Amino acid sequence: MCYRRYMDTRERLVKAAADLLVEGGKEAVSTRAVATAAGVQAPTLYRLFGDKDGLLDAVAAHGFAGYLASKQAMGATGDPVDDLRRGWDLHIGFGLARPAFYLLMYGEPRKREARLEADAMLREIIGRIASAGRLTVPVEQAAQFVHATGLGVVLALIATQEQDRDLDLIAFTRENVIRAITKDASPDEPTDVPSRAIALKAALEEDPPQMLSHAERVLLAEWLDRVAK
Repeated sequence: MCYRRYMDTRERLVKAAADLLVEGGKEAVSTRAVATAAGVQAPTLYRLFGDKDGLLDAVAAHGFAGYLASKQAMGATGDPVDDLRRGWDLHIGFGLARPAFYLLMYGEPRKREARLEADAMLREIIGRIASAGRLTVPVEQAAQFVHATGLGVVLALIATQEQDRDLDLIAFTRENVIRAITKDASPDEPTDVPSRAIALKAALEEDPPQMLSHAERVLLAEWLDRVAK
């Protein structure tokens, strides 16, 4: 199969699977239904994607492409906390606009590649908050808290009839999450010791000191985590 024909067939299968997902949810995306909708034989699907999970990974990446591009285009400002706000709103907006793709990404234990990329973007923003001395809990804990809370908001709203949704929940929850993991920082006031520890750990993870061995860096990270609590 020439490369152009390979890509055309692959794109046709992904598009067929995406359409089935939107119309009937994940249960509608059987290999037989996708192959039939795309006008190809089932062995072609397996040759291109390996199995159904490989196909669903491709569908998730297809559905999330716009979201990831918007997240990357969002850029960074001088206020990482405000960047977290904008990222939160973008995440919630995507989930409500494309619920079938959102559930494919976040509604099951398997972590798809596009989700890992989105998670890394969240950690990058929170890492910048830590470096600014404004994070009050360790980066990983903050990332998990933001992710779990945002996921809960999207799933709760998806499960509610559109006319009955309380969209004030989005900003209300966002501000309470931010209040729980950050603090205001004045350049004229020293930060507290836990915040300094969190900021130092974030800086060391971004630029690991070469004079320390791996074991020493692990031990230092453990000490900083203890100080941060």
